[in-house]
Amino acid sequence: MTTASTTIAPNPQFRRDGWIDLCGEWGFAHDDADEGVRDSWWQRAEAFDRRIVVPFPPESKLSGLRETGFHPVIWYRRTFAAPAVGQGETLLLNFGAVDYAATVWVNGHCVGSHEGGHVPFSLDVTHALVEGEQVVVVRAEDQPEDVRIPRGKQDWLEAPHAIWYHRTSGIWQPVWLSVVPALYVTDLHFTPDLANHRVRCDVRLNTVPKAPVSLTIKLSAHGKLLAQQTMVMGESELRFDVSVPQLENGVHRDYLL
Repeated sequence: MTTASTTIAPNPQFRRDGWIDLCGEWGFAHDDADEGVRDSWWQRAEAFDRRIVVPFPPESKLSGLRETGFHPVIWYRRTFAAPAVGQGETLLLNFGAVDYAATVWVNGHCVGSHEGGHVPFSLDVTHALVEGEQVVVVRAEDQPEDVRIPRGKQDWLEAPHAIWYHRTSGIWQPVWLSVVPALYVTDLHFTPDLANHRVRCDVRLNTVPKAPVSLTIKLSAHGKLLAQQTMVMGESELRFDVSVPQLENGVHRDYLL
């Protein structure tokens, strides 16, 4: 298990203190006959007879496998030590991306599923935690010949041809844990508005706050504070503008941008 003190955060612009890296070696298995769900592989450690290095897809050399054949269903398994989760806090299991559809179990409990191989998702696993060692299992399905699935430049043939590349299956972006309070930020987006010397902020919370809460935004560049603004959020989403006086002087624009 690796902590944030020794590893770069998976999403450096949305980093939380105390996150735990789950990348590295996982148990791995092909499920070409699609029998894993029927046989409850999420409860059978012996089904995972191979190893893979996450977050590299099995088609890549860095995964330790370099297998480019058709394997529409694959499974992953690993253990981890859960961090301390306080009263009212939530433990999130975060995936940068799993191609294409994923189902996740923690300690034998299905904690959620996700469809879409190019976007991140997070699952609340707090209710599935047990004493001692934790087990996470992921089933990933990516039908290589299904033309309805967004594929980018991934080839639908076994070997790449023309402008197409090898396919990417399963977990191909970082996996990590993070502890969050009962109310937390899920999305934060900044849009520069140079003509009006400001930055537009869009913020989304995980739920509507029980009572209005304060949100403070600080904008800095190279360690120097540029602007600070505190807003009150009564709903789960808020859009507001932060004035950046330094943008009014064209001399500073290259530095700020």
